[in-house]
Amino acid sequence: MVELFLSAFIALFVVIDPPGCAPIYAGLTSGASHAQARAMAIRATFIATIILLVFAVFGEDLLGALHIELDSFRIAGGIMLFLIALDMVFEKRTQRREERAEKVKATPEIEDVSVFPMAMPMIAGPGSIATIMLLTARARGTEETLVVLGALGAVMVLTLLALVAAGPLMKVLGARVEAVITRLLGVLLAALAAQYVIDGLKATLG
Repeated sequence: MVELFLSAFIALFVVIDPPGCAPIYAGLTSGASHAQARAMAIRATFIATIILLVFAVFGEDLLGALHIELDSFRIAGGIMLFLIALDMVFEKRTQRREERAEKVKATPEIEDVSVFPMAMPMIAGPGSIATIMLLTARARGTEETLVVLGALGAVMVLTLLALVAAGPLMKVLGARVEAVITRLLGVLLAALAAQYVIDGLKATLG
């Protein structure tokens, strides 16, 4: 169970990428007070958690309704996560996030960033949705599913902490350290993505 928790935790942590979300959130909330920024961080994390829980619980039923085999989803999800990993390694993902954040900041009528772009697509994006669906689909029985959901909860708590401490955190870490962390996480995600594809191909061809 410990191995399952660690595996799920690492996969979700890498995809959601709290260290990468922190600087974006700090930039989006630069004009807000500390209380406002904290409230938006709590709201964004809560909404993202609900979205991911819905896909964790009902994702497999959704695939069944669409007549999509789980192994096909593993392969497709693995390929998608691998592309995200490439973006992380070459900093394209961070660049797109920053561009999206700049568009939101340039629109004065949008003040609350908790729903868009923070909750979705930055925290509960296609990558994290695919990951939680793959993890819960691989879980055998209620106990293992609860372990996966526990890992999700732990990652979301860390994400909340990262957003709340985004301003001070960026002053301590700086852009260079954040870039190194993102690239390392990208390499790890690429390996996890490859494993998902291998598992899907083994089950399909075996």
